[in-house]
Amino acid sequence: MTAHASPVARPAAAFPGFGMAYQPIVRLYDHRVIAHEALMRPEDGSSPLVLLEHVRGEGRLAVLELEAMRRAAAGYDFAAGGLLLVNISARAITDGCAHPREVLDALKVGERDLRSYVIEITERDIVDDCGRLADAIGYLRAAGVRVALDDFGNGHSNFELWHELSPEFVKIDRFLVQGLADSPGRLTILKALVQVAEGFGTELIAEGLERIEDLRVLRDLGIPYVQGYLLGRPSADISREVPESVRAEAGQRIQVWPRAHRPSAFRRVLAGHMLIEAPSIRDTATNQDAELLFRQNPELSAIPVVDRHQVPVGLINRRVFNEQMAQPFARELLGRKPCTVHMNSSPVVSDVQQSLDEMSQILLGEDQRYLHDGFIITEDGRYRGVGTGEALVRRVTELRIDAARYANPLTQLPGNIPITEHIGRLLETGQGFIACYGDLNHFKPYNDQYGYFLGDRMIQLVASTLLRHVDPRWDFVGHVGGDDFVMLMQSDDWRVRCERAVAEFNAAALGLFDAGDRERGVLEGEDRSGRYATFPLTTLTIGVVRVEPGERGSAEEIASRAARAKREAKRCGQPIHVLER
Repeated sequence: MTAHASPVARPAAAFPGFGMAYQPIVRLYDHRVIAHEALMRPEDGSSPLVLLEHVRGEGRLAVLELEAMRRAAAGYDFAAGGLLLVNISARAITDGCAHPREVLDALKVGERDLRSYVIEITERDIVDDCGRLADAIGYLRAAGVRVALDDFGNGHSNFELWHELSPEFVKIDRFLVQGLADSPGRLTILKALVQVAEGFGTELIAEGLERIEDLRVLRDLGIPYVQGYLLGRPSADISREVPESVRAEAGQRIQVWPRAHRPSAFRRVLAGHMLIEAPSIRDTATNQDAELLFRQNPELSAIPVVDRHQVPVGLINRRVFNEQMAQPFARELLGRKPCTVHMNSSPVVSDVQQSLDEMSQILLGEDQRYLHDGFIITEDGRYRGVGTGEALVRRVTELRIDAARYANPLTQLPGNIPITEHIGRLLETGQGFIACYGDLNHFKPYNDQYGYFLGDRMIQLVASTLLRHVDPRWDFVGHVGGDDFVMLMQSDDWRVRCERAVAEFNAAALGLFDAGDRERGVLEGEDRSGRYATFPLTTLTIGVVRVEPGERGSAEEIASRAARAKREAKRCGQPIHVLER
């Protein structure tokens, strides 16, 4: 799918009457409805598959699917229902029948941020060109839409498509879910899919759930989301209620799910997905030609200059050009001169296939003219269009902020958002637990004297030590930032685990000091006032608070109490301090 292709105007199409129903998708750990899938329901009571096959035979499948999207978005209560999942067939996208712009326009009917939508890719046919489909999906992702692969485990589902699309969600087909508790074969397949999903960083949604026995197995496997008649049937009304029989399945302890270090979906967003069609000008053109082109295109901040082979050779910035041409007698003296005299001859140039991750390096360069000039996008070395510096900065910034909030870039441990979510899980289910706040003593003098590289090694040592001394099934380890760590523990022997972690770290950390500092047992340096001072060697302190079963509060309150316990431990010089109420 090419970036410059435009949606084809479609004649109005009449379909048999149909409405939209919404089926809830439930998050298993807290039994909350977090999304709904929009499903077509013909008014005559027939199967929607009959309608789909009928219009498919007439070549109007994409038109019907786009209309269904519009109706789903217009009729959905986002405030009550959470994310909205809408369906579209892979063939409609790859054949160009449903242009990405038409899909986005259909979703905008709901007047919501496009991040509120998940596009479900259905596979009624074999997808011959997965790369072409992935490219088209990139345009949707660039706008904020997430992607789900539907009915995996049945039909034409395949791992090539999973690999190429890198979907945020994969929906497990009902064939693998129904009867799961009684089928060793299904269990084996699902175990393997959980491992595959962890490797890809994809979240699984189990479809077609109808039995409580199957729900228990899904929960034990760590599959996060479920959908099916057991949880709610499709309805025109937005349902947020989960049956009491399902809520009663809450266990006494909340399992910690392995958190995949998902490669960012931005690796699938390419320079071509930010392409803006813009006219170029030949390097043989005059300043008069450039001035005319600027007048004809008032939205352009810069004009790309190309040679006779359409290879970019520079960019003419509107502001710089206008300032030069506004000088006295400039038009008379410079009007017939080559336009190249005013161009930036070393613009930022990106190939259409260059990923956003790679393009983020542009922001580190000394030449910051791309911020107002934008950048040129090429294909096979020839000019294709331009991108704006504002769009690049915005997308890269979103990428970095999201990555840092969800996983610390140094230790890859869960960051602030997952920590808050896990505390919320424990509180909402009434589970008692131990909240620990770990911090390093005298880390700043060490970091100042030994440098950031060894400082990072010290922080990584904390992470690896804590992970070795927790039970990964029940104990959560997160990295707040800097040298601050959080452990949310359900293990009965939590105190012994903390004591061993502190002792092991304090011994191992000595290896990061020079022999002289180890022998003296202190660091020499300057205090905050710039005066000579000595500091003890770096050690680990853990502050602890007990959260009783059924205790009410917020994640922020628990974190604040744990931080207070840590401060008290450091004040008293204790390696572990339990803050009593």
